[in-house]
Amino acid sequence: MKKLRVILVFGLIFSFLVAGAKAQGVWKSLSEVSYKISEDQFGELYVPVFSENIKKLEGKEVEADGYIIPFEGMFKPEHIILSSLPLAECFFCGSGGPETVMEVMLSSPIKYTSKRVKVRGKLTLNAKDPEKLMYILKDARLILE
Repeated sequence: MKKLRVILVFGLIFSFLVAGAKAQGVWKSLSEVSYKISEDQFGELYVPVFSENIKKLEGKEVEADGYIIPFEGMFKPEHIILSSLPLAECFFCGSGGPETVMEVMLSSPIKYTSKRVKVRGKLTLNAKDPEKLMYILKDARLILE
């Protein structure tokens, strides 16, 4: 009986580790970005330089899980900002870098939640438009709420 209990506990731990690794999958790949400094009429810009692994994901359907970042007066149920990190640690509010957030264009509107969500859509890389985030998920849909 004691062996069975130990096996069950290790099985649960392994399940959580595997689930955590899958959840970090696309975010881990997207973290392989570097930057070059460019200038425009407003000053210096950090332009992303995507790794070969990231370039291979462009145009592909990917899943990303994370937290919806609420911007006052800007939450649109069909166009959200998703962060791999909780609000207190996200790029806009804490210690995360720009590779930890993405714009998500949803095919169907969703309701705001502070819980972790999962979306699936087609990844677009953006290194040209400084008004947009460098990762954009198009034609996305909610997978998990």
